[in-house]
Amino acid sequence: MSLGSEDEKQNASRLYLRAACLYRIARFPYISSFPTPTPGPKWKAWTRQKEIYLRAASTWVCPVTEEWIPHRAPGTRDRAEIPVYVRLPKHTSGGRPPVALLVTGLDGYRPDNTGRLDEFLKRGWAAVVAEIPGTADCPCDPADPLSPDRLFTSILDWMAAQDAFDMHHVMVWGLSAGGYYAIRVAHTHRGRLRGVVAQGAGCHHFFDEAWIEGAEGREYPFELARAMAAKHGYASIAAFKAEAQKKFSLLENGILDGESCRLLLVNGTADGLMPVEDSLLPFQHGGPKEGRFFEGALHMGYPRANEAVYPWMESVMGTGGPVAFHETLGLA
Repeated sequence: MSLGSEDEKQNASRLYLRAACLYRIARFPYISSFPTPTPGPKWKAWTRQKEIYLRAASTWVCPVTEEWIPHRAPGTRDRAEIPVYVRLPKHTSGGRPPVALLVTGLDGYRPDNTGRLDEFLKRGWAAVVAEIPGTADCPCDPADPLSPDRLFTSILDWMAAQDAFDMHHVMVWGLSAGGYYAIRVAHTHRGRLRGVVAQGAGCHHFFDEAWIEGAEGREYPFELARAMAAKHGYASIAAFKAEAQKKFSLLENGILDGESCRLLLVNGTADGLMPVEDSLLPFQHGGPKEGRFFEGALHMGYPRANEAVYPWMESVMGTGGPVAFHETLGLA
């Protein structure tokens, strides 16, 4: 379809985004392509969601593009390419823009973060969005605790090889199940990052059998244990409950006792999905951390969490607050 005027582009974008939201609902809950996609209506809906979303994004002054990153050092079961979404600000002063790497969660994937990407662009930052092992199109072995380390190495190496990002100003923001990987990458890749936000993160207590059983029927509107077991590469819920903490806990494997880059932990004190204790645990290990916890709020600390996240990111980036939206996106 040929779109000429700005009004036509904006109307097309709105309609495409509405359609993409319907496809998002249709593919819920959790899906994964590992080791291969599961044929069926959910996978068809996911495929259509991506297609329609990228149609919408192609009409924007600052479009979203899909890039396929070579996995430089894949494990035995990892696939060879990593799909990411990239969005660049139209105008930058002083060369390459800072960049925020957004790490998605159990059910929210690359096409589900337009609002956050808009906020990054308001601040003159580029955005890269990647999915976590065991979800959506991520090519990494979900049963291998070391696969995320290889994933982030490949993504950061690719970013460094582009002429698009200021690699001295790279931040990571992990959401929900992605918060686990945010805490991990803050330690494993600390020398390459300006700072990390881990929001609604589990890192140790979440993997406890009693917690997993108690979390059923709370904020997550589906079968949590079944989804998390599959996401971590387990064929049975019983095996996940019995083995996951020893295998994946960042306390058990010593990650938390190492040094990290600047790390902000954010959550609600009444989170029934990821225990707030998992956001407090990093403060008792390694170097100093930073945190903001919202009294009585549920998973992720919403609705107030962004009050803490964006100002902290601005201060750590050292780039000031939001610029005028029309200047960044070129909509004037």
